[in-house]
This record gives sequence, structure tokens and C-alpha cells, in this order.
Amino acid sequence: MNRNTAKDSYGAADIVVLEGLEAVRKRPSMYVGSTDTRGLHHLVYEVVDNSIDEVMAGYANQIYIKINTDGSCVVEDNGRGIPTGMHEKGKSALELVLTELHAGGKFNKNSYKVSGGLHGVGISVVNGLSTVLEAIVERDGRVYKQTYHKGIPDGPVEIIGVTDKTGTKITFSPDPEIFEVTNFDYDTLRNRFRNQAFLNKQVTITFEDSRSGNIETFHYEGGVSEFVQYLNRMKTPIHSVPIYLSGQYKYKDADEINNIDIKIAMQWTEEYSENIVSFVNTISTPDGGTHLTGFKTALTKCFNEFAKDKTYTKGITLEGSDIREGLTAVINIKIPEPQFEGQTKSKLGNSIAQVAVLSFVMTKLSEFLLENPKIGNIILKKAVSAFTAREAACKAREAAKRKSVFDSNSLPGKLADCSEKDPSKCELYIVEGDSAGGSAKQGRDRVFQAILPIRGKILNVEKVRVDKILESEEIRNLAIAIGGGLGPEFDVSKIRYNNIIIMTDADVDGAHIGTLLLTLFYRQMRPLIEEGHVFLAMPPLYRIAKGKREIYAYNDSELSTAINQLGPGCNISRYKGLGEMNPHQLWETTMNPSRRLMKKIKITDAQLADSLFSILMGDAVEPRREYIVEHAHEVVNLDV
Repeated sequence: MNRNTAKDSYGAADIVVLEGLEAVRKRPSMYVGSTDTRGLHHLVYEVVDNSIDEVMAGYANQIYIKINTDGSCVVEDNGRGIPTGMHEKGKSALELVLTELHAGGKFNKNSYKVSGGLHGVGISVVNGLSTVLEAIVERDGRVYKQTYHKGIPDGPVEIIGVTDKTGTKITFSPDPEIFEVTNFDYDTLRNRFRNQAFLNKQVTITFEDSRSGNIETFHYEGGVSEFVQYLNRMKTPIHSVPIYLSGQYKYKDADEINNIDIKIAMQWTEEYSENIVSFVNTISTPDGGTHLTGFKTALTKCFNEFAKDKTYTKGITLEGSDIREGLTAVINIKIPEPQFEGQTKSKLGNSIAQVAVLSFVMTKLSEFLLENPKIGNIILKKAVSAFTAREAACKAREAAKRKSVFDSNSLPGKLADCSEKDPSKCELYIVEGDSAGGSAKQGRDRVFQAILPIRGKILNVEKVRVDKILESEEIRNLAIAIGGGLGPEFDVSKIRYNNIIIMTDADVDGAHIGTLLLTLFYRQMRPLIEEGHVFLAMPPLYRIAKGKREIYAYNDSELSTAINQLGPGCNISRYKGLGEMNPHQLWETTMNPSRRLMKKIKITDAQLADSLFSILMGDAVEPRREYIVEHAHEVVNLDV
């Protein structure tokens, strides 16, 4: 065969060069992580992070963010203002910053000692992914303005006034051609801005939402200590004041002395789960990294050293998980040149950060425990209790293994398994009660769909340790059916189904059962959610029938449309339970992959998720009451 045909030719003409911000528009996920709601909000973060950099550099103390009624976003600060003078490249510095991927002051150590906007691509990416962006800069006594459409300037920078202020104001509208959704979520943004205010106690951040009329101001003199207290607001601390460690670690890099600024606050509670949130240059690192590794290692070493002369710890070697049980901690380090994994900056890679945090915490925490032995003993006794519970859980697991309970050949009796053996092609429906379970078993596709009915409400795992969780038959059955185990040892590679689908009734009891299951997955099988294996089935609320025609409606809007289609005297049925559907109806509406609706459960913000589970499922009543009152107006279908 002649390979040198026109079809197979590959020459210079086939090399595509993407100019300016074309690459960003062509592959947006490379720059903002995704084109879903996570990527959408990342646009705001990039612009706000630039303002935060001005705060950290000591040039700004006010940031104002506003969501306009048309869906655009405004970010304004009182920093130095982006330079507007002519650059040697023949363009205004402002235009370069907004149109060139690797242009910005973050590459110049004299401009920013530390910064969150590391890569110098943030604001230009926002420009490239917006239908319209307007930049207004106040500096040098003048007001400058430039506008762009999809990253292309409408014209040169123009002077539109005079001023005695300094600062930058960016207004942008996300491009609906790029993003699946362009509607900003107030709670997601509010949580981010609140965090930034905790981490930078010198700044005041004002957030306004013109769509709802909400406006909030965030300013916290207490810094990370106040942050920890906020995270523990619905928990019961076992020591009243957070432990606060602050200082610097000096190191030499290429004959230059650099400083890593370290601020850590921690407080233990009566809870059984840990909640550690980490930041680098005030940028959240949800996947941790070297700074978190250093912290955990130091914590384990310090408390085991502290435990050496205690009679109640004789013969015990505490593991890190024992010591961290009930711990809430905030770690914020500021490092000159952070190395993140990817533009979304979710994990820190600098090896020096691990050395710095480990050394710093070992020194500072050891001093604290020496000076505050009462607090040390309170924390240590909780860790010993956790050790005892862990040992009991290990024995329970071993006993279960000896009985072959966790063996795939000893699956729960109520599980109607599928015939397909490839987990990537299989899905498990967790169904409320035997009635719905019967319909689901008859209506399913037996090749790839498995059904597990559960009896009543499962144990609330928010309030108990793993050893008690293993005593619950319903949870054991769930764990055995899903595979992978429970707790810190959960191995997502061993799960037996790619999709875990919660299918409960559309009423209060069904919602409660769903919440209990999600609590179990979040606290004891978290990788299931993190890797996108958990879904909520969305059964229809109504069946509208007339003669031989029938339409299923999933909300009131669809109900109105269906009634208009079928006309008057049609019969409307409101489904209260899945058991009210026959097997065929359940398949067609809720289980048929070509027609069904499902919600994928995501953890877009682990800190927000942790707080919400604590509010809804914890012991404290008042925070739950406040949450219900605050969100009461969002209720659509109230079942009383």
C-alpha cells in the first residue's frame, strides 16, 4: 500500500498554531479544570486571587465582588492597579496581561514575594472565556478603560477620567458557548470569600448578589484561629481555645535566603471525623500536598513523644488517625514559588514545604504541649479512646473475614445481583423497603442492574465510631454488596459496581434515608463520591393519563405542560412511593438508561460538605434549626 497519498500526507501546512487566547477557547478544561459549574466558578476565583495577591503584598485591604442581574460578575479592589503604560512589546501592559497567557507581575519577585496567581494565566484565561470583559484601572491620577469580546480588544486602552485613587475593576460575562451553565451559585462563592477573609485578616471582602439582594461583609481579626472556631460552630470542642502556631521557616535557595510563612490553628472536638483544610498563599489545596504531609507527620511524632511517660498509654503506639480523630485544623503557608499540580492548584508539590512544616510544627507544638500539659492530656485521652475503637474495629473485620462475610461469595441474601461480572458495566440500586424492592427487581435489566432493598432508616454514622458501625447489619450488607470495605481502609478499586444509585420515595422519610446513606458514603466510603460513583435516582412526581396516552412529569412545570398537551378530564396521579409504580412503569421512568434522570453526587467543596453533614446529622440542634430557617424559602414540595 502506498502510504504517500494525499490523504495520509503530513507536512508543515498541517501544523496548527493557535494565536492569542484561541488555545484557551479550544481547550478550556486545560485552564479552568472543566466547563461545568466548577470551571465557571474558577473564573471568579482567578480574578479575586489577583486582588488577594495585592492584599498579601500589602497594597490593598478592600475587595468588592458583585453578581449582576444579567449574570455578569464584578471584582474590584483598592490595590495598585494593573500597569497601563506601553510595554517594550508595543502594547499597553494592561492589554498584555489580559491577552497573553504568560504575562503578569507574578514572574517578577520584586513585584510579588508570594502570590496565589502563580502561573500568570488567570486573568487572560477569564478574558478568553468571557463574551465580554471590561477592565477599569485607577492609577497615576487617571482612570483607564479597555473592553474585550471573547479575548479580543475592542480598541486600545483609553483614558476616561481623573482620580486620586488606585485599584482595578474587572467585569466579565462567562461565555455560554463554553460553559454548560453560566449561573453563579451564591453559597459556593460566599464560602470561598469567607475563607479568604479568614486567611487574610487585614482584608475586608464585600459580596453582593443583585439577583437576590443579598449582601455580606467578611472581616476576621482572629485569622485562622477564628476560622477553626467557625468550622467548629456546630461541634463540641474538648478544649475551649484553638492551638495557634505562627512563625517562619528560613531556607536557602540558589544563594538566596527565602522565608516560608506558616500559620496553623487546630482544635479537637467530640466528633469522630477529622476536618483539615489546607491553603498555600491563601489558595485552597483540597488534595493536600507536601505541606499537609509534613503537618500530619509532625502531629503524630509530637503526641507519641508526649505520650511516652503516661501510664494510660503504656504499650500503645498511636497512629496518625487516632490522634486526628475529632481534629479541626487550618493550615495556611505562604511560599515564594509554589509548585502546584495543574492550573487549578489543588495539590502542592514543593518538597521544601514538607520539611518546613514538619520542622516548624515539631518545634512549636512540642513547646505548646510542654507548657499546656492539661490540654495535651485531654487530646491524648481522646486519641487513646480512638485507638481502642480502632482495635475493636480491626478485630470485628478479622472475625468477619474468618466467617467469609466480606467475601463476594457470601453476598447479602436480599441482594438481587446482576449477571455481568465486569464492575465498570454494573450498577447497584439501593431501594427503600421490600415493596419498591420487588418492583425494582422485576423491572430492572438483570444483566447489569443489581437491587439491594434496605429496611427502614440505617444508622446515622455521623454520631458513632467505626466499631459501632460494623455492628449494624444493614450497613454491613451495604458494605459487602458495594465492596471496598469501610473507613480509612476503603479501597475504591475493589467496588463491585460502577454506579451506586440511591432510589428512595419522594417524601420526607425517603429524603431522610437518602441523607443517611450519603452520610455513610461521605464519612466511610468517601472515594465513592469523589470519583463520581454515587447518584440519586429521580423518579417522576406525577403521572398524567388520558385514554391510552400517559405522560410522566418530574416537576410542577412539566405537569402544567403535560396537562396542556392532554387537555381537560385527564387523570393526574401524585406518586408518594416507588411501590405505587408497577415494574414496567419503574423501568420506563426511573431505571431505563435511555430515559431516566439521575443526579450525580459531587463534592465541589469538601469544607462546605463537611459543615453541612455536621449541621444536618450531628448532635447540635441550634445550628440545624438556623439552617432550616435560613433555607425554608427554597422548599418546593413540602410533605406534611
